[in-house]
Amino acid sequence: MSRLAVRKTYKLYIGGAFPRSESGRSYAVTSSKGDFLANASRASRKDVRDAVVAARKAFPGWSGATAYNRGQILYRIAEMLEGRRAQFAEELGGGKKAALEAVDATVDRLVWYAGWSDKIASVHGTANPVAGPYFNLSSPEPTGVVGVVAPEDPLVGLISVIAPVIVTGNTCVVIASERTPLPSITLAEVLATSDLPGGVVNVLTGHQRELAPWLAAHMDVNGLDLTGVSDADLALTCEQAAAENLKRVQRPSPDEDWRAAPALTRMTRFLETKTVWHPMGV
Repeated sequence: MSRLAVRKTYKLYIGGAFPRSESGRSYAVTSSKGDFLANASRASRKDVRDAVVAARKAFPGWSGATAYNRGQILYRIAEMLEGRRAQFAEELGGGKKAALEAVDATVDRLVWYAGWSDKIASVHGTANPVAGPYFNLSSPEPTGVVGVVAPEDPLVGLISVIAPVIVTGNTCVVIASERTPLPSITLAEVLATSDLPGGVVNVLTGHQRELAPWLAAHMDVNGLDLTGVSDADLALTCEQAAAENLKRVQRPSPDEDWRAAPALTRMTRFLETKTVWHPMGV
């Protein structure tokens, strides 16, 4: 007997749940050849606000977790992603070999950042020489909630902007690639089953031009990564909005090579440095 296919519904990922957009809107996602693939939720500014609330709620628990524990969870994400290798390769399209290589590169990138979780404080922190009976220590701390506009690379690029933000204890709200959003929601399914607390990563699909300015202007967002913004006018609008509460900003880099070796700067961009003075011999 023939049967109807159970087609996947691509929703948002907010606070560990998969809601539809509160607006009820969706938009068609097509392949590079123009063939229809699926309907993705089209998030609204209300969804942006809900995602920021979820990220803020998750921040104390995630930033308070040990660096070792955060590294374990990132490694678990890599394990789960490896187990769904074929599914991700199918959604990426563009040739099976290239798609599988992209999935492998994503897993490797996650493992790389997982290894840095309990080492970045040693590299980025320092004991400062001071003239007096004190010792002086500077140590990195997460900045808070980070808004991320993901690049067009739907998997390696996506992980390359999410992993450095969360491995250091931040939480994030991610605007997925507008043209290729499907792998981002499948990645959210991996996150939801990888011991990552709900709200640490929130994924919104929709129109970048509609969502990014609201995320940039939100007063409870502490940092903004504009990597995936290719429109110069939109980038300027977002940077101006981010200045209202002195957000840390990662400027756009739409042409970045995501297969190149990562640098520490993506982790340190969204870290604050706390310096503590303590008397000696008292």
